[in-house]
Amino acid sequence: MADKAHVLPDRLAPNLRVWFVGTAAGPMSAAVGAYYAHPGNRFWRALHEAGITPRQFAPQEFPELLALGIGLTDFCKTGWGVDAAIAHETFDVAAFRQKVERLKPRTLAFTSKKAASLWLNRATGRIETGLQVGVGAEPDVFVLPSPSGLATSYWSLAPWRDLVRHLDTKPALKRR
Repeated sequence: MADKAHVLPDRLAPNLRVWFVGTAAGPMSAAVGAYYAHPGNRFWRALHEAGITPRQFAPQEFPELLALGIGLTDFCKTGWGVDAAIAHETFDVAAFRQKVERLKPRTLAFTSKKAASLWLNRATGRIETGLQVGVGAEPDVFVLPSPSGLATSYWSLAPWRDLVRHLDTKPALKRR
């Protein structure tokens, strides 16, 4: 059960094929209680256009992704806003690491270089989009361009499609 202080509840379960991991809820997401809720955010469209989901879901339908083997979470569970405005000490990397060890997702797909930098302990400028090689054992790590409307100049659907190809090569695990 999620802590009442959480802005957005985790939607995670054991052995999911992929977790989409953000930095923190944006202002609109915090206001409506749904992941990637701003109308300018490309997340839901990208999931469908890349072939990750069979249809385009609305932000309020985020709980339905678990049935498709897709989890949602972020590093800052108690604050919200644009990445640069969030205090670094509110990013709970240790709690995230514990969730990964306990629930064992097969792939972590970071929806921002900031989120990836927290996991990989690397500066954002040293992170490229795509599959991260040489980062260790499971889970696999994939970095996607941010779907935020604030990151339009960096947007590309191609890495999202690469993620689909990667997921298709991983054998399905039976849920317990």
